[in-house]
Amino acid sequence: MKIIKHISIALMAGVGIFVLCSAGNNTTKQELLKNTISQQEIDLPNNPNTAFKEGEILTYRLHYGVIDAGVATLEVKPSVMDISGRKVYHIVGNGNSKGSFDWFYKVRDRYETYIDKDALVPWMFVRRVDEGGVKFSQDYVFNHYTKKVDIGGGEKYDVPMGVQDMLSSFYAARNLDFSKAKENDVFTLMSFVDKELWPVKIRYVGKENIETEIGTFSCLKFRPIVQQGRVFKSEEDLNVWITDDKNHIPLRAQAKILIGSIKMDIVSVSNLANPTSKVD
Repeated sequence: MKIIKHISIALMAGVGIFVLCSAGNNTTKQELLKNTISQQEIDLPNNPNTAFKEGEILTYRLHYGVIDAGVATLEVKPSVMDISGRKVYHIVGNGNSKGSFDWFYKVRDRYETYIDKDALVPWMFVRRVDEGGVKFSQDYVFNHYTKKVDIGGGEKYDVPMGVQDMLSSFYAARNLDFSKAKENDVFTLMSFVDKELWPVKIRYVGKENIETEIGTFSCLKFRPIVQQGRVFKSEEDLNVWITDDKNHIPLRAQAKILIGSIKMDIVSVSNLANPTSKVD
């Protein structure tokens, strides 16, 4: 499970999640959101979203070595929610193992995040994990007015303003400004994952064209800064390519790990917010 977490965070940082999580009662979720958002005490920062829109769907194929191991889908729900005067995106990530990999390590995961449309911070994170027979759930409620995350059972954690969850980080990172990026520049996001604050850092490497199932694209290449020795042999073992356009779509993530190699590739996109950097 630790390996899954470390790889997920690293790919998220580079801005892709390849192993994504059944959700609880929607009425209960909306009540929790309403109660939290209605406690407004301070103004939240304004962070305009230019990278994605309602209805966007991204689908990825995951390879473990030569094995076609799974499929992950990220969907921004078509309707923006109105909760206590705040506009909120509801985003869902589903991941399923397939083929021979499904036979010996079955994955049925679902992640959900509810992101403030104007501030681009999460109000709630929902995680339902079913991996290799191991099942667990997480429901995190973010209160950006008090700078607390309530994980249930009376546990609350202090967090900084602008903190993200595991899934919202994907969308926050896509909205980072890379227009003036120079080689070796490092971009950082703070994420709250499994009761811990994780500084997610990605180093800009340069530009490169890559060929995918949906065409060839001009890309920005990044190398997430990872912890050596636990999952990755060296800091250079994980690379991520995102489109060199306003969408900043992660097209590919490739990693060498201590127990093999993993590759995530885009297989379909729909309802994008902007023109793409496709070159063919």
